[in-house]
Amino acid sequence: MKISTYTGGMVQTNGYLVESVNGNYLVDAPDGVCEWLVKKGVRIDALYLTHQHYDHVEDVAELQRRGVKVFGWANYSKDLTLETYGASWGMPEVDPYQVDELIPEGKSEYFHVPTQVCHVPGHSPDSITFHLRDAGVVFVGDALFAGSIGRCDLPGGDFDQLISGIKDKLLILPDDTRVLSGHGPETTIGHEKLTNSYLR
Repeated sequence: MKISTYTGGMVQTNGYLVESVNGNYLVDAPDGVCEWLVKKGVRIDALYLTHQHYDHVEDVAELQRRGVKVFGWANYSKDLTLETYGASWGMPEVDPYQVDELIPEGKSEYFHVPTQVCHVPGHSPDSITFHLRDAGVVFVGDALFAGSIGRCDLPGGDFDQLISGIKDKLLILPDDTRVLSGHGPETTIGHEKLTNSYLR
């Protein structure tokens, strides 16, 4: 399995390309990721959304027009993308799309490998994480960052709920698990246990 990172859009959002012998998959769809994939000559079999804040979904509609199936915790809404609230912030409009299949919490098989999906709200009501145990990686969206956590002051945010979810569902993973976040560099579960001041 090969994981590549694309970073783009107004707030430098990470999207992750997962390539394997069983298919190619994308985690989140920031602005410009579709063009990046075209330049790489990679066709995507499925798109998995960690949550639907606007910066993570700007290229979803274009990918869907190209035949990519979209998976997420909840159906598309302008509340989740923050468009309901963000016009005064200068936030870009999101080209509407639909979530083809809702993802339940629990053990399943996405990316063609065993995957543990956890619902970790607090940054966004629909935030989920994907732990690919055999690959030693967890995609966390904006729940957890290197040295920080997702902001909780946006509509639907809840600091206590986020901290509880991180401690109960993420920090229980093996210390050497790679943490791939929606913004910034990667880290590990063990490093965040030791150094992240929000989690003490």
